[in-house]
Amino acid sequence: MENKSLVIMVGGASSRMKRSLQTSSSHKGIMDNIPHKSLIPVGENGKPFLYYLTKNAVEAGYKNLYLITSPENGAFQDLMESGGLAEQLNVFIAKQYVPEGREKPLGTADALQQCLDQFPELKQSTFTVCNGDNLYSVGALKDLRSERKAANALISYASSGFDFTEDRIAKFALMDISEDGFLQQIVEKPEMNEIPNYKDAQGELRVSMNIFSFYGEEIYPYLENCPIDPVRNEKELPKAVGVLVIEKPKSVLCIPRSEHIPDLTDANDIQLFKNLE
Repeated sequence: MENKSLVIMVGGASSRMKRSLQTSSSHKGIMDNIPHKSLIPVGENGKPFLYYLTKNAVEAGYKNLYLITSPENGAFQDLMESGGLAEQLNVFIAKQYVPEGREKPLGTADALQQCLDQFPELKQSTFTVCNGDNLYSVGALKDLRSERKAANALISYASSGFDFTEDRIAKFALMDISEDGFLQQIVEKPEMNEIPNYKDAQGELRVSMNIFSFYGEEIYPYLENCPIDPVRNEKELPKAVGVLVIEKPKSVLCIPRSEHIPDLTDANDIQLFKNLE
C-alpha cells in the first residue's frame, strides 16, 4: 500500500530548549511567544524549522501532512493558513487531548492513537511518523515510502554517521536487529557496559531517531494498549513498537542509513541552520 502521508508530532514546548535559551545571549527570549521549537525561525530567510522538514517531505513524494499538537495551540493552524508550510501538501491538524484526571498529555503513543481516531483513513493506510524537531533527509523520508517485506519499518541510523558528541549519542535509543534485518527491540539508554552487545555484523551501533512507518490497522492496538512508563508516566511510541515486535516478530523492518540528522535540542543548535534557504 502506497505511503502518501506524513505525521509529525509537534506537541508542547521543550523545557530543555527554553532553559538553554535563558542562558543564551544571542537567542534569549526567542521562544517567549513560540509554543514549540519546530516553529523557531532559522535559515537565511527566518522560516520556521518545520518548513524545511515539510519541504523535504514534498521532495520525498508525500501528499498529506498531519500535525499532532495540543488543543489550545493555534500556532500551527495559523502557520498552515499563512502559507508557512511547504506547498503541495494537504495539511490536517490533530489535537492531543489530556485525559481526565491528568495534568499533562499521556505521551507519544497516545498522541498517535488520538490522531488515528480523529483521521480514521490513517487506520486503513500506511504512513510515516516522526518528530518535529529533527530535520530528516529526503532520502530517509523516501526510504519509508519504498516497497518492503513488512507492514512496518523504521530507519536504523549508524551512530558513526552522526556529528554529535559521544555523550549525546549515549542518550539515544539503540536497536537490537536480527540478522535478516528486523527489529527485535529498542533499548532506551542502555548501561555503558552493555552497549557493545548491540553492535551489528559490521561493528556498527544502530540508533533509532524516532522516524517510523506503520500500517495503521496493525499498530493501532499497540498504541491503545501501550504500557505506561513507570518513570515518565506516559505511553511512549517506542514502547508500543517494542511490544509489537515481541508479539509479532519480523513485523518491523529496519532500513539502514548513515548520515547526520540536524536537530533542535538546545540554543546552540539554532546557528547550525543559518545557511538554510
